[in-house]
Amino acid sequence: MKIGIYGRQFNSNVLPYVQQVFDCLIQSKANVFVHHDFYSFVSDKVFLPKQFQTFKTHLDLKANVDVLVSLGGDGTMLDSVTFIKDSGIPIIGINFGRLGFLASINKDGIQRAIDGILNNNFTLDTRSLLEVTSNQTLFGDFNFALNDFTIHKRDTSAMMLIHCFQDGEFLNSYWADGLIVATPTGSTAYSMSCGGPIVFPRSGNFIITPISPHNLNVRPVVLSDTSVLTFEIEGRSAKYLVSCDSRTEVINSSIKLTVKRANFDINLVRLNNESYLSTLRNKLLWGIDTRNY
Repeated sequence: MKIGIYGRQFNSNVLPYVQQVFDCLIQSKANVFVHHDFYSFVSDKVFLPKQFQTFKTHLDLKANVDVLVSLGGDGTMLDSVTFIKDSGIPIIGINFGRLGFLASINKDGIQRAIDGILNNNFTLDTRSLLEVTSNQTLFGDFNFALNDFTIHKRDTSAMMLIHCFQDGEFLNSYWADGLIVATPTGSTAYSMSCGGPIVFPRSGNFIITPISPHNLNVRPVVLSDTSVLTFEIEGRSAKYLVSCDSRTEVINSSIKLTVKRANFDINLVRLNNESYLSTLRNKLLWGIDTRNY
């Protein structure tokens, strides 16, 4: 099997776990392709066989990788998606970060995860993405997001007024610090921290969550992801921020933004003893309070 490895720079305390990943792959005699920058970062810190190859862009992965393994937290996992794009290559995350909703494999499960991948002992969990277009070029070839698209004020500037339209019909004007459009996958990320609901994968929805709205009667709404959402911005500031997952650009108020469901999905690897519900319970510590039992 051909395995891709993607990671970012990290603290030295996770080096033993990175080495364990590579040791498992070496022992299994898998064909391994490591992201070029990550290879450069770890090459003098862990043992890497000379036969390991490298990749730089998503074009290098299409014919060379069966599964992509992300080493890090959810942010690293989101970066990994830009190398997958519409190729359909399954992706699995080993969590070296904190909460880890997407990178759901804990450090103590490395051997089990690698064995499951190499023995095809897993299922695929298909997740939808959203796509952002505008009257200006934004995000280049990476104008999609697995988690969310956000509009946000800059630094300490005044609140902004965001006019939102659903399929051309006026929905609401949000006087707030910003606005989040989340996929079901992203419902447990920034949107949840701003009071948005948890929406299960494959439910076919977008979640619009205002960030610190001025009007307290403005609440998150859940819409069908067949909707096409458009946004126009007003405010005292000349510049604003927009982001697709972890990729951010600066815009001005003349821009018009459109958000819709992307025309491709992402396949997350789920080991056979893993499910979305078990991940949800474990990460949110549901059931920990024994007074309920």
